[in-house]
Amino acid sequence: MKEDFFRYQAQTTPHPLALEISHASGSYIYDVQGNAHLDFVAGVSACGLGHCHPKVVKAVQEQSEQYMHVMVYGEYVQRPAVAYTKLLASQLPDNLETTYLVNSGTEAIEGALKLARRVTGRSEIIAAHHAYHGNTMGSLSVMGFEERKSAFRPLIPDVRFIKFNEEKDLDHITPKTAAVILETIQGGAGFILPKDNYLKKVRQRCDQVGALLILDEIQPGFGRTGKLFAFEHFGCTPDILVMGKGMASGLPVGAFTTSKEMMATLQDNPKLGHITTFGGNPVIAAACLATLKEITESELIVQTLEKEKLFRSLLVHPLIKEIRGKGLMLALIMQNAQIANELVLTAARKGLILFWLLFESKAVRVSPPMTINEEEIEKGCRQIISILDDYQKQSVN
Repeated sequence: MKEDFFRYQAQTTPHPLALEISHASGSYIYDVQGNAHLDFVAGVSACGLGHCHPKVVKAVQEQSEQYMHVMVYGEYVQRPAVAYTKLLASQLPDNLETTYLVNSGTEAIEGALKLARRVTGRSEIIAAHHAYHGNTMGSLSVMGFEERKSAFRPLIPDVRFIKFNEEKDLDHITPKTAAVILETIQGGAGFILPKDNYLKKVRQRCDQVGALLILDEIQPGFGRTGKLFAFEHFGCTPDILVMGKGMASGLPVGAFTTSKEMMATLQDNPKLGHITTFGGNPVIAAACLATLKEITESELIVQTLEKEKLFRSLLVHPLIKEIRGKGLMLALIMQNAQIANELVLTAARKGLILFWLLFESKAVRVSPPMTINEEEIEKGCRQIISILDDYQKQSVN
């Protein structure tokens, strides 16, 4: 299977990890040799309820026996999508009431950018340095990392960049600005939290000049930070909320949510202002609904902050400079990139799944399922400390 993987399936890097998967359950992924790998990554924050959560599996099975695809998005009334968007609206501020379901986070970003230009009649988009919002052409245009996008220029025009957490840069938001798009917590940059009421100040500036605020919650959303959405920590409500990853327990999905009035601008002049064949797919929507019910009806969100405390108490080591992030969206910042690489690769050989971040080379991702238990946390953290101890000894010798 590995030979066929390299021959027939496109890879994204020259050296993929190439773990051959047999099955997955809870906090573990199993390879074809029968080895169990403790998952501290959760499909890059996508599997918030762990692998193959029984309530999600049941919802998918039941829906797939009824119907799987009947019509392009928005034409037929399909119970899973209606029930899901209604439940989601009940969990959000009043202005975030109408949801457009799409296939991925990056497509949701595309839809949000189009919506902002349509609503305001303006073209300028303000994004942040070191931002990551996806890899399609519009999302790439608002990525704040030139090294990763220069090969694909020209991109969409009229995009400007400001520094995240830099208040003086807010003057760049003007009456020409259609929208400011920010990650509530910067992911690829190293899990950078807003500080000193930064998001509130961005919100105020947008209100002053008539610009919309788009918050990208693709990674921190759905309970991972100890709130259903991270913006709830910071007293700032967006005009457009973008989500993905943790929505459907590992199935492909994304969405953007806004007011009924603003979303209606995509219906006409032109009609089909945004269209998707498989967005709102009933099987995916059923998984979304089961996932959201479990997150909001259980104690998982509250437990996330307690689990964060446990991680922080156990991951103390001279080679770890700091731990950034919130809840179960954590980044270990190592002394240098070499140590980060050694930790990820050695852990992989020892049955612990860690991963890198996109832009911060010294960072190691720790974003396990929210369902992970204390014993599993302690087991994985012991492995991390042991690997770092061995690295430190070898460096001295």
